[in-house]
Amino acid sequence: MFRILFFSRLFLGLLILLIIGINSSTIAYAQIDRIKWMAVGSLQSWYLKSGCEPEVARRGLVSDQIDGLRWPAEYQWKDVQAAKSLWIGTVNYYDTVAHQVFPHKVVHVGPRVWDDANEFMPQEFNMIGRFDHPLVLVNGELASNLMSYESLDGIIPTLEADRMILNKIITSIGIEMTRKIYAFSQQYHDNYFINEYIFKNTGQVHENGTMNPQTLDGLYFHWQYRYAVCREMGAYGLFIMPQSATWGHNTMNDARGEDPGSGDPFRALFSWHGLHSFAAFDNIGAPNIQDNGRLTSSQIVGVVTLHADKSGIDKTDDPFQPTTTQYIGSDEAINYANDQYNPAKMSQEYIAMSSGHPAVRHADAVGYCSTCYADQFGGTPGGYSQAHGFGPYTLEIGDSIRIFLAEGVAGLSRDKNIEIGDRWFNETQPYILPDGSTTTDKDEYKNTWVYTGKDSLFQTFIRAIDNFSSGFSIPQPPPPPDVFEVLSGTDHINLSWSSNAESWPGFAGYGLFRAIGRFDTTYVPIFECNFLNLANSFKDSTVEAGKNYYYFVQSFDDGSTNNIHRGFPLVSSKFYTMTNKPAYLLTTGLVDAGENELPDAFGLGRNYPNPFNPNTQIIYHIPKTTKVKLEIYNSIGQRIRTLVDQIQNAGSHKVQWDGNNDFGVEVSSGIYLYSLTTDGFKQSRTMILLR
Repeated sequence: MFRILFFSRLFLGLLILLIIGINSSTIAYAQIDRIKWMAVGSLQSWYLKSGCEPEVARRGLVSDQIDGLRWPAEYQWKDVQAAKSLWIGTVNYYDTVAHQVFPHKVVHVGPRVWDDANEFMPQEFNMIGRFDHPLVLVNGELASNLMSYESLDGIIPTLEADRMILNKIITSIGIEMTRKIYAFSQQYHDNYFINEYIFKNTGQVHENGTMNPQTLDGLYFHWQYRYAVCREMGAYGLFIMPQSATWGHNTMNDARGEDPGSGDPFRALFSWHGLHSFAAFDNIGAPNIQDNGRLTSSQIVGVVTLHADKSGIDKTDDPFQPTTTQYIGSDEAINYANDQYNPAKMSQEYIAMSSGHPAVRHADAVGYCSTCYADQFGGTPGGYSQAHGFGPYTLEIGDSIRIFLAEGVAGLSRDKNIEIGDRWFNETQPYILPDGSTTTDKDEYKNTWVYTGKDSLFQTFIRAIDNFSSGFSIPQPPPPPDVFEVLSGTDHINLSWSSNAESWPGFAGYGLFRAIGRFDTTYVPIFECNFLNLANSFKDSTVEAGKNYYYFVQSFDDGSTNNIHRGFPLVSSKFYTMTNKPAYLLTTGLVDAGENELPDAFGLGRNYPNPFNPNTQIIYHIPKTTKVKLEIYNSIGQRIRTLVDQIQNAGSHKVQWDGNNDFGVEVSSGIYLYSLTTDGFKQSRTMILLR
């Protein structure tokens, strides 16, 4: 049912994977069935089909110690997630495998171990989109991270979110879990994910159909979050901070809303980069002391409870949930070698899951003084993780509990990280604080600005709550162009995009942005058009030889639907069209046919346009007179057309293919290869025909 309006794009995507593969810098093919990415907004992360995201579970690499929850995702190494776990526990459970009653039965996924075959058994793992990701091409090659990250299983145009992951699990405790993760690309809602969980007591304890039906008493659902803010400061980034910061040794953890009568506006856990005793400087925000002081770890990350059922039959929100909000030593024994048949171990875990609220929150216990080092608190080498538990519940067979959580990241903008860090590093006064006052203390200046990230995260929580309360009815921006193409030229770079967004209500125009040197950096606007000068192409002539250029295009509306900031336009996400391959000025050897200068090497250029229907032009270059063969092959390697088979003079040559085979019959949509063979030289490229 999820394949509405999707077959042709799915077929095209499979052909692309078969012929050119996935870029080695992104996810490996073997991960497609077990890992899915949410990557349409400024917060991006991966999800595991097993139901939670344990430590280094994506690739199994030590260098992924901090991996996931990337914000802002356009920049390198902005991950803040080290590990997560989800435990489900009950009391006095008769287990048919062990043939005994366990005082406490706990099943686990994470933070370090999981068992897909016998404990958390995945049944369904699909990603659904409201629309497909655009086709982004640079010089004819697929050129966006999103196309590599995403493997959509279907399109539902009425989907409330831009993306939804649907994950169903059978557990060996008889609970069937349905997890839905929602991602939004609207710019005021793109830095959090909403997670919906339904835990239903079905009594099925194995995917082979084995049943063990019983009422579950004292039932808890318990999540643990090991945050480390953030990868850029650590050993697998710039290595600004001591090694142990890489696994969150100095993470500070805080909470709000444990008491419904406290007046707190929400129930939340949140964390940030705290002081480390081995740092030779005040490390709040992790300023890059190796360079210009830019703050590398000013993010604040956390999770807010949106709803938790009161009981299996009372579906109203229980303001007293979660009943547990503890901080747990990340390297404590209960976080290793979790075993669903070890009674002593499970009893220890259950005690942690049901332990209530701490008398003093972690951040308050550590303190906020200049020598209050988070890494020294508690004497643990791993630092502390956040945890919250929902329960105790009693579930009869057929009853269920629904819980909604939103996880988000916020903080200072890139420009502020640069500005604040530069002033701190170079001791440039005046030090103007967020409230307009001044200080002569550079650390107070830096830290006060970093801590404003808490307000930003709280605003994110409020927006997530409003979105949830409205039934996910936030206004949507216009969609991005569904095709964006960038072509290198000899004196300019040509950019073009499709017009599909122009039928969107309130559509107002396009904005074009450019970065120089690398794609994971700051982009600046270079072109904007509206109904007065509407365009679907642009020639970027302000480019220089020897430099690489990256682009994205955004659709925007007239602001009439923006009920948060009335009159401010909503824009499509930059991540839909952001290129990850460079465009550049072409030099000798890659010149158009007809120019006087001869090429100095054999070369096969990119066809244009690409995709095409029905005609495309192919340019190739030969430095001497020789025999040339130019042929077209289909996706299974069959030759379908010979365009050139003769001796040709030195020079640049241009040939047109009309999309027909050697018999004059139109070929179908798909991926084709064109191959140049001459004088010991052979080169092939791919092109796309869309009928």
